Amino acid sequence: MIGEIDFYGVLMPPLLVWLGIALLLSTLLRAAIKRLGLYRFVWHRPLFDLALLIVLLGCVSLVMNRFF
Repeated sequence: MIGEIDFYGVLMPPLLVWLGIALLLSTLLRAAIKRLGLYRFVWHRPLFDLALLIVLLGCVSLVMNRFF
């Protein structure tokens, strides 16, 4: 997908929209990880959260480019 996404007259780059989707997914996944107590296996929580966001951004961009 090349170009901008029109959001009520505001043109935004697709990466910004994909980052918003990835941030929402990351927030939900971090809440689930915290609830399950899996953070006890993580050495550096902020670094893990950043890596999780980057991986989710890659997955979202792959899905959006391939299917939309």
